[in-house]
Amino acid sequence: MNVLIASVWRYRGFIVGSIKNEFLTQFASSRLGGLWMILNPLAQVAIYALVLSAVLSAKMPGVHSRFGYAIYLMAGMLGWNLFNELVGRCLNVFVANANLIKKLSFPRISLPLIAAGSTLVTNVLLFVAIFVVFTLMGHWPSPALLWLPLLTALTVALALGLGLLIGVVNVFIRDVGQIMGIVLQFWFWLTPVVYTARMLPTSYQDILLINPMTGVVEAYHAVLVYGRSPDIETLIYPAVLAAVLLALSWRIYRCAAEDMADVL
Repeated sequence: MNVLIASVWRYRGFIVGSIKNEFLTQFASSRLGGLWMILNPLAQVAIYALVLSAVLSAKMPGVHSRFGYAIYLMAGMLGWNLFNELVGRCLNVFVANANLIKKLSFPRISLPLIAAGSTLVTNVLLFVAIFVVFTLMGHWPSPALLWLPLLTALTVALALGLGLLIGVVNVFIRDVGQIMGIVLQFWFWLTPVVYTARMLPTSYQDILLINPMTGVVEAYHAVLVYGRSPDIETLIYPAVLAAVLLALSWRIYRCAAEDMADVL
């Protein structure tokens, strides 16, 4: 582990530079440039606000706003998008950088870290967009917002552990990438992002707790929607699972690292 930390620290310039270069390349041909990083998520959350609340007049219990459902949905999407995007990025991170892996000598573990850094930047911009929309709706933040960095770290750890694991397996079994795309679609609807767990029968609520993202998304709702601290007990399971997945994925990565370049 000390060797890993030392190698990552030695290549920190490469990691930070790669994250920066990714965004510069993405918006190089655009006249508005990096402004699109804010406009795109802002447009997404604005659609939720207008269509789901203004048109459907959907409300949520405990939220004293006619935009209650949009607020609830956007809070859940903030956590889910971070998890979904990072898992998706890590899934193909080694396959997509096959030429780089074959030609250059560098710690390949840097690649998922670059993906994590890039995804975090996007998530921060999405939070800024959501914060602006919340303000326009009259939904003001509370001190519970201080829990958000911890929830973000937990989401990243869970996504990175799972993403690195399936990313390594995907190098040797390419069908994994196709399967995970389908799994993530089902996973979204098995997570209380667009609905509340209380809407389901008690038996189904217990099954829903098997999903580690249930506790995470509900924590996002608690902090951003209801302005209260998350239920720590619901975060123990995803935290332990994240630690196990990180340890397991690191173990599998070390065993497969030497063979990945040949397979790619």
